[in-house]
Amino acid sequence: MAYRALIAGVSGIVGRHLAEHLLDTPGWEVVGLSRHAHDLPKGVRHIAGDLTDAAGLKAALNGVGASHVFITTWSRQATEAENIKVNGAMVANLLDALADQKPQHVALVTGLKHYLGPFEAYAKAKPITPFREEQPRLPYENFYYEQEDVVFDRAKRMGFSWTVHRPHTLIGYAVGNAMNMAATLGTYAAICEETGKPFVFPGSPEQFTACVDITDGRVLAKQLAWAATTPSAANQALNITNGEIFRWNWMWPKLAANLGVPAAAYPGHPTPLAESMAGMEPIWDKIAAAKGLQKNALNTVASWWHSDADLGRTIENFTDMTKARDLGFLAYQNSVRSFTDAFDRLRASKIIP
Repeated sequence: MAYRALIAGVSGIVGRHLAEHLLDTPGWEVVGLSRHAHDLPKGVRHIAGDLTDAAGLKAALNGVGASHVFITTWSRQATEAENIKVNGAMVANLLDALADQKPQHVALVTGLKHYLGPFEAYAKAKPITPFREEQPRLPYENFYYEQEDVVFDRAKRMGFSWTVHRPHTLIGYAVGNAMNMAATLGTYAAICEETGKPFVFPGSPEQFTACVDITDGRVLAKQLAWAATTPSAANQALNITNGEIFRWNWMWPKLAANLGVPAAAYPGHPTPLAESMAGMEPIWDKIAAAKGLQKNALNTVASWWHSDADLGRTIENFTDMTKARDLGFLAYQNSVRSFTDAFDRLRASKIIP
């Protein structure tokens, strides 16, 4: 059977890895939707479109004929109320543009803010770990909930099945992505080496010592493809992580060794990247010129604020994978190699030195 995937957000970490996985899987063709084509995997048919432009999106997607729709993007706004308004509308605009094309399945990628709360109320509820899909929604406004509700509503109207996928910290290959910790840490290491700053874990004591997990873009791609074609997974919310738990005090020296810098002793308190890396644009430009890197602005390679949010949490956070395992999804990913493989690919593409 032939499937045609429409990936909204194809240039991001999730979208790119999903496109690569589907193109390597017999029976799939891939249409990628994003505002700009960027450097997409060979074989993706790109459509330029803006999810906030309902009329333009409908015209752009006319006749695309997608059997499966994957929503892998979002737009950060100044407040959660704006996040809800904008991101909910983006999902609605996309699905409404496809209303007469009758897709079979829609997959929505959200994340652990489903359990931890939005940025404005982050981790205030002190949820119980490991996070499980059956945990109730938190009593806060949350754009993930709005996105889900739009999908549920359109599923009833249009007759498609759905899945919601909840990854933790995403690790993979992308440039200009707001959540790319691998690129951020690779950039941080390069600046530390250039300036003599210590490569110190920048987060909280709780994160340094607590149990945590991550999600490789490749294992998320596998789950998205599996769930899209597995009847028992239909109409389910599914957690997705690598399948192992670690502590940053164990992981940090391993990352430092791969990045070629010594791991500094942890000082016992946070040293946020947004502060320690402020004003480093000239240093980064100097590194890029000396090492022959792509001419990317520092703020398109490194996302200090997002890594600070992940690494600065003051509660334990890790995810239960039992539900997906019981349904038959058994993929696993080594977490050290999630980082080192991403570093290698970023180096090969001349994004980090």
